[in-house]
Amino acid sequence: MQEYPTLAAVDLGSNSFHLQVGRVEGEQLFYLDAIKDPVRLAGGLTAAKQLDAASQRRALDCLSRFGERLKGMPPGAVRAVGTSALRVAKNAAAFMDRARAALGFEIEVVSGREEARLIYLGVAHSLPLNQERRLVVDIGGGSTECIVGQGYEPRERESLRMGCVVFTNRFFPAGRIDKANMRAAETAARIEVQAVAHAFRVGQWTEAAGSSGTARALGAICAQNGHSQGQITLDGLRWLRERLIRAGEAERLEVAGLKPDRRPVIVGGLAIMHALFQELGITEMTAAQGAMREGILWDLLGRVHDHDMRDVSVAQFMRRYHVDGRQARRVERLALGLARAFADRVPADAMRLLGWAARLHEIGIGIAHSGFHKHGAYILENADMPGFSRRDQARLANLVRASRGGLGKLAIAPDDPGWPLILCLRLAVLLHISRTDQDLRALSLSCDGGDCALNAPADWLDANPLTQAALDAELREWLGLSPWVRLAAIRRDGAGGTTAGSSYRFAH
Repeated sequence: MQEYPTLAAVDLGSNSFHLQVGRVEGEQLFYLDAIKDPVRLAGGLTAAKQLDAASQRRALDCLSRFGERLKGMPPGAVRAVGTSALRVAKNAAAFMDRARAALGFEIEVVSGREEARLIYLGVAHSLPLNQERRLVVDIGGGSTECIVGQGYEPRERESLRMGCVVFTNRFFPAGRIDKANMRAAETAARIEVQAVAHAFRVGQWTEAAGSSGTARALGAICAQNGHSQGQITLDGLRWLRERLIRAGEAERLEVAGLKPDRRPVIVGGLAIMHALFQELGITEMTAAQGAMREGILWDLLGRVHDHDMRDVSVAQFMRRYHVDGRQARRVERLALGLARAFADRVPADAMRLLGWAARLHEIGIGIAHSGFHKHGAYILENADMPGFSRRDQARLANLVRASRGGLGKLAIAPDDPGWPLILCLRLAVLLHISRTDQDLRALSLSCDGGDCALNAPADWLDANPLTQAALDAELREWLGLSPWVRLAAIRRDGAGGTTAGSSYRFAH
């Protein structure tokens, strides 16, 4: 595994974008420079769930600045993660293409529960390590994450669809604050929290911590106005609530500790935090320094040191769905061996994806043997898989769906970079259909440009007529896929015998 002296995390939050750079020293990270920009991406979501032009422009300008700082860093040393606003926006795909170009690096959009895992990881590394069960709450611009964990391990994770930007815009239009809209915001938040309160109520944890801007702002306000020593307290929240209502607008509120960049969204964040305190029985909460961006860095460090959470998730899925481990390993070994023919065009991360797909290609059998590749793909598309982005889960699901059955419905385009992975996985599954350990060293896949051939000794094919018939059927599948695939049948001499070597040819 490649090691890097410096790692960088980019957090595309719904309120602010953050860049955090860290220096690697063995198993430790030392934070270097950090950049924050209050982009307020969620504030640019229209009623039709479209990111408006102004918010996109702010975001792209910010990412261009981040890209300048990251210029020259290798792709494996940078991880950029998008959150709630990009999960919700219907025009996110088009925006993401421009965002990747502006940043100069890949950007993942993660699920709410994966966001929660990364937040917990960042917070846990910022607080003294102990074995007490800890509640972590993160009020972002578009969502709120609640996690209960122990040490560095999250045990319960939920993402709620409420955030400081969204609630401020929804309940306090034009910045107006009164008792009625404050009560409406708190009631809406309490309803959201009630659905998950059983797992996060006091009694499930012994200490509480809040992360990100809202928690730190509320902690500073409580401390500088005599309500705590830096913690968020219920009394302090109630005091600030009354001050906001009396002021009538956040812009007219004068309290120590409230910074200008937090002022526009403080009322939405307060309503959510007050509701969390009420529903979960919290009386005091530490304002932690760690947040999602630090969690991204620690997760990236784990990948660099070969402690990849994605490997853990794949192993857990294999156990949960009772995958035949020996068969999975057979298919994985052969698929990766065949993929060496594409070494010049398949990057290392794609090879890892192929390995995971081989291990998981049979997880759908527990639902039904018929069409199990489709059931497996559905699981992988929709399950929570810690460490995986939504895009990677979709790619993994597509590979599993393509591992067997007809190819006609897959809509593989001529320039699709995934077709070599599909070919290698399908051949590995086909050649191990007997589910026994076989010596397949005589088989090889060779490529010359876009022309690939599966080579096999003629006597081996004669000795394995069922495999030969299956390969013939596979040839027909690829032949019918589209005009850009050319397939040549097995060559045989006129006397009915076979030549010294036979091949199945796939031309791209």
